[in-house]
Amino acid sequence: MSEELGIKASKSDFGKWYLEVIDKCGILDKRYPVKGFPIYMPWGMFLIRQIANALEKELEKTGHRPVNFPVIIPESSLKKEKEHVKGFENEVFWITHAGKNELDERLFLRPTSETAFYPMYSLWIRSYSDLPLKLYQTVQVYRYETKMTKPLMRGREFFWIEAHTAQKSNEAAVKQVKEDMRIFEAVLSELGIPFLLFERPSWDRFPGAESSYAYEIIIPDGNTLQIGTTHNLGQRFSKPFDISFTDEKGKKNLVYQTCFGPGISRIAAAVISLHGDDKGLVLPPDIAPLQIVIVPILLKGREKNVMKKAVEVNKRLDKFRTLLDERNYRPGFKFNEWEMKGVPLRIEIGPKDIEKNQVTLVRRDGKNITIDEKELEKTVRSELDEMTKSLRSAARKYSESNIKEAGSFNELEKMMEKGGFVKVNFCSVDEKGEACAERIEKSLGAEVRGVLFNKKEKPAGKCIVCGKPASHVVYIAKAY
Repeated sequence: MSEELGIKASKSDFGKWYLEVIDKCGILDKRYPVKGFPIYMPWGMFLIRQIANALEKELEKTGHRPVNFPVIIPESSLKKEKEHVKGFENEVFWITHAGKNELDERLFLRPTSETAFYPMYSLWIRSYSDLPLKLYQTVQVYRYETKMTKPLMRGREFFWIEAHTAQKSNEAAVKQVKEDMRIFEAVLSELGIPFLLFERPSWDRFPGAESSYAYEIIIPDGNTLQIGTTHNLGQRFSKPFDISFTDEKGKKNLVYQTCFGPGISRIAAAVISLHGDDKGLVLPPDIAPLQIVIVPILLKGREKNVMKKAVEVNKRLDKFRTLLDERNYRPGFKFNEWEMKGVPLRIEIGPKDIEKNQVTLVRRDGKNITIDEKELEKTVRSELDEMTKSLRSAARKYSESNIKEAGSFNELEKMMEKGGFVKVNFCSVDEKGEACAERIEKSLGAEVRGVLFNKKEKPAGKCIVCGKPASHVVYIAKAY
């Protein structure tokens, strides 16, 4: 528990609020003596594990199988795909020595694992019967981040899942990309996190991808946070890594590939940022380290009866993650602490409750009800479900309120001062439009995030930058 209980900063001052919540709620400790490498504390690590478990469950439902590859990759593997090496060579942590001995070949810590998986895929895949191959790993990755770091949102070591598939055809790869999207939507819905799904412009694709899709949210400081990506790699990696199979007719073919990268650390940041309030965390029940805390209200001379009932209630709720708070602190102190840490439901039991065969339920998002003790299990389940729906609804309204539309560059400039997504008419999302994107970034510090993937929007008019006929509606935002 923090030495000083309570969040002092208002969420309206998001930067200060966020760092205070991360610290006082036991998410991370940033004092580790290497910049960008935080310690994940128990409360934060539980969130990470729960988010990962939810994603792993959905991946395995669709035939993905878990693996764990080494963290070290040889330099020769990185260099096999030229676009990939350009994209990552300046971000990797190099290993050049073992003890006092200089290595014959430099090694690096994985920034992503295409170059670790694919040399092995070339050994494992021989026949069409080996396809599709769908593997994933839940790991930490390492990138020499040169921008300002921010806990969970931008660091040099972070958690994510990466799923890598090999398919018989491009049609199968496209189908896999859509499956990735369904997986992500299912998990994020349970966490109450709305997102926009963009197809990235050609100049901002994942290095080596045919097409890239990004899942993004707007956080309370007005910036966009990318919380996951899916990529259709086509045959761009199977060619240099020689990943091929013999089909039913005996013909040798290169596989088509996809990769999917949900950012677990960033999803945790999204949960904290979107749902939290001035008191601290507000956690969706599915991933909360504690779903229910039971606080006995002890009055002198009646402690035994109250504690007996509290123990009984705790046993009845053994299907949930519960804690009976027996510490020798005032009830008000306990209420404030557990509210700060985002526990979804608090159960209060005092002498009057025992007399009336009732308990008091206090939901973290504000609802307070007293119920008959007989309705305990049923009501607890329904209130937790209702809280998830309430968080999802509030976050969706917030997201929708932060999407605007600009008809000119001047309008875009004014809107970007407040942040959020701004959609505009744009000339092109291939290399022809890159100069216009660069002008937006240079003038406004904002970026073209892409075209909305799951809603076709037709442009009406000219590009707001160059004045040429617009071929796309794109979304602009300032990004972490």
